Amino acid sequence: IFCVSFFSLFINFLFFLPQEELRELREQPIDPQAEQEIIDSIEEVYFSSDSFDMVQYELEKLPPDLNLQELEEYRDKLKRQQAAVSKKVADLILEKQPSYVKELERVTSLQTNLQLAAVMCTNARRQLSFAKEGFTEASLGLLANQRRRQLLTGLLKSLRTIKTLQRTDVRLSEMLEEEDYPGAIQLCLECQKAASTFKHYSCISELNSKLQDTLEQIEEQLDVALSKTCKHFDVSHYTKVQLAYSLLGKTQTAMDQLHMHFTQAIHNTVFQVVLGYVELCAGNADTKFQKMQYKDLCTHITPDSYIPCLTDLCKALWEVMLSYYRTMQWHEEHDKEEAADPDTGLGSGVVSDSTVGRSYVKKKLEHGLSRIWQDVQLKVKAYLLGTDMSNFKYDDFIVVLDVISRLMQVGEEFCGSKSEVLQESIKRQSVNYFKNYHRTRLEELRMFLENETWELCPVKSNFSIAQLHEFKFMGQCRSPSVSPSRQPASSEPVELSLFEQYTQVGNPFEMQIDNKEEETEDVLASNGYESDELEKSVYQDYDSDSDVAEELKQDFVDEQTGDIPAKSVSRETLRSRKRSDYNLNKANAPILTNTTLNVIRLVGKYMQMMNILKPIAFDVIHCVSQLFDYYLYAVYTFFGRNDMYESSGLGLISSRLRTTLNRIQESLIDMSVGPHGPPEERKEKVPSPHLSQLVVLTASGTLYGLAERVVATESLVFLAEQFELLQPHLDTMMPPAKKPFLQQFYSQTVSTASELRKPTYWIVAAKAIDYEQMLLLMAGVKWDIKEIMSQHNVYVDVLLKEFEQFNKRLGDVSRQVRIPLPVSNVLWEHCIRLANRTLVEGYANVKKCSNEGRALMQLDFQQFLMKLEKLTDLRPIPDKEFVETYIKAYYLTENDMEQFIKNHREYSMKQLANLVNVCLGSHINKKARQKLLAAIDDIDRPKR
Repeated sequence: IFCVSFFSLFINFLFFLPQEELRELREQPIDPQAEQEIIDSIEEVYFSSDSFDMVQYELEKLPPDLNLQELEEYRDKLKRQQAAVSKKVADLILEKQPSYVKELERVTSLQTNLQLAAVMCTNARRQLSFAKEGFTEASLGLLANQRRRQLLTGLLKSLRTIKTLQRTDVRLSEMLEEEDYPGAIQLCLECQKAASTFKHYSCISELNSKLQDTLEQIEEQLDVALSKTCKHFDVSHYTKVQLAYSLLGKTQTAMDQLHMHFTQAIHNTVFQVVLGYVELCAGNADTKFQKMQYKDLCTHITPDSYIPCLTDLCKALWEVMLSYYRTMQWHEEHDKEEAADPDTGLGSGVVSDSTVGRSYVKKKLEHGLSRIWQDVQLKVKAYLLGTDMSNFKYDDFIVVLDVISRLMQVGEEFCGSKSEVLQESIKRQSVNYFKNYHRTRLEELRMFLENETWELCPVKSNFSIAQLHEFKFMGQCRSPSVSPSRQPASSEPVELSLFEQYTQVGNPFEMQIDNKEEETEDVLASNGYESDELEKSVYQDYDSDSDVAEELKQDFVDEQTGDIPAKSVSRETLRSRKRSDYNLNKANAPILTNTTLNVIRLVGKYMQMMNILKPIAFDVIHCVSQLFDYYLYAVYTFFGRNDMYESSGLGLISSRLRTTLNRIQESLIDMSVGPHGPPEERKEKVPSPHLSQLVVLTASGTLYGLAERVVATESLVFLAEQFELLQPHLDTMMPPAKKPFLQQFYSQTVSTASELRKPTYWIVAAKAIDYEQMLLLMAGVKWDIKEIMSQHNVYVDVLLKEFEQFNKRLGDVSRQVRIPLPVSNVLWEHCIRLANRTLVEGYANVKKCSNEGRALMQLDFQQFLMKLEKLTDLRPIPDKEFVETYIKAYYLTENDMEQFIKNHREYSMKQLANLVNVCLGSHINKKARQKLLAAIDDIDRPKR
């Protein structure tokens, strides 16, 4: 057959081969080596498989740009390869032709032999039929005896089995006591199978009924064993239980029962935990608590036991959820094992669950995740809402938030839930708590401000709010709901979930007992103050070193310079290093008060609450803004409010600052006297603070409380700077819809803190120099002189002496408190502007003046400027043009004067009228003078 096929293939090949190619094959010279090289040059892919598409392959090899010559050369190469292969095949076929002929002869011979074998088989069957008839009939008696023997042997085996069945009951009881449920069920099922086999015996019928009762008893004990896994999961125990249910064929039923047990376990667990605390706090009261509903029971928890009970409650619920988590793990691992080796089941000889059964179990477990978490949320919600937490201490409430936050993290890892029930519950409690807490803090802040003497709180030069433990949470790279004490000890970058961390031992709700002891900080300057003595020592004169140990002085210098001071450093050198030069912007310790520090700490506490509980972020940030608002308003009320601002014409309060102050007064300050106004509105507002009687702002010896003003205003500026640093963090917490509020708060309020310097220091500048004396001296000067003077007037020297005295007193104040460069600039600017305006006012009081008198005015002013520039580095001199322009206006003509009046509205009507009367009085007629005076009266001149 093979040869026939081969020969047919050869004939077909020769038949279908084109005549032209056959001729070419015959005409080509025979060179075996060259022919073999051509065949070897054929690509391996042509020999790969019969399904290879050589046309597609060659088309894909074509380059993007086709070249006819290259294509023809490549086609000729392929033709040569085809010709070589065809010739090789033809040679092989011709070579095998003799073998084909020989094999055909063998096939013919085989056909003849098969015909002969058929005849022989027919004869053999005929002979076998004769033998069968004779042998079978002769052997019937022997077979009957053999059958009887077999029946008797089977009866003996049955009797022995019946005897074994009767003894099975004792062994089943022993296996149940050992909790070998799979073995007991296996034995019971085998006995039932054997009993059904021998049910025709009367002694077996009662045994079969008893085995059925025993099997039902095993199922009941198995259900109890299944319920035990809900609180404390044990792999070996659960494996036995699942194997037992698998033997019973009730795997799906077991899963339904398991979820029911988990639900019951959650209810019983929380009830027993809360009941234990309620009974413990109730003492020897009657046992009516046991008959209460869980929701009512939660209302009897005392504030002292609230946090321990909540912690134990979460611990107990964690154990239940962990058991469920480990149950799912067990089934996942079991499914993987079965998928890897289908022959291995839960036990030898036991068929594993079908694919449908495993799918049911998987879906049931996944669906149970959300059900169990919902039960946990509802139980914790009832506990949270059962107690009014509005009067809790801040640290206690933060612990509650932290515990609930961790519980929500557990829920997210458990089933991906966002814990809406818990979030809503804790949000309700948080808003209620925070309103009361914030109200109390505002009252405390008012008390602090009213008792503040505005002296420096000595902190280190490198002080930062990050050093305060209230802001430690900002630098911790962790989830907001996991406290530092519960961070994994390993330094691996991969963060394990809580279920992975605490699978075997531990609990994520273990309380951090020593956290408060670890929260230490070192922010005070090393000059004799300790953090626990801050309250009583912060108001001491820290510049005095009479009672300070040498070591502490060294520490202070180290902090200021960064170097270890030599032992020979003198006391005066130490003083000079501690003392700040008021007109140099040195990098010294920040200026703040104890109240400022308390406000910063309070902001840190508020941000902690925001960090743990995002839903109330806007309420908390709003309250944070009120803290800053109240501090700003207090500083303004104590040091910046003055009725003389408008008359000064200096524009001390910008429109933005005025708007901010008005907004604070309307929204936050309770201006009513006595219990008047709506109670709800009064509850949201705070009375305006009053300056402490210990703060004296009227003494000229202290430059009208300049030290206190500097401390107050610069502490506000420092507070604003800290708020600026916190803005990115607050922005991430703020809900997107509320972010415009935060941006407006920073742009309209925080940024105005530095603007408060102008009104605060204006009163110092207004009283520090006797401007009235200068006016009197100027009134005594004769300005209608006839010759140009080379000597300036005395009032200039008196004014410069006032400035020198002012400079000296500033230096004295700087020994008590550092005066930053912006502060000194504002003070000098105020003084110079007031002096310049006093000069203009003095010049405006002149009744008669000559050109030589105007020249003397210019001489006086230039002398004043020259000496003043040696006293201050402030450049340019403020309002210099204000004086020069007024003096030069005396030389204007009538037409120029009219234009001058329209363009220079910064001058008062009296000053402009003086220019008209004195400057042009003798050069213009009465009608022209009246016209110019009328123009002055008609101009509505806003104050600058």
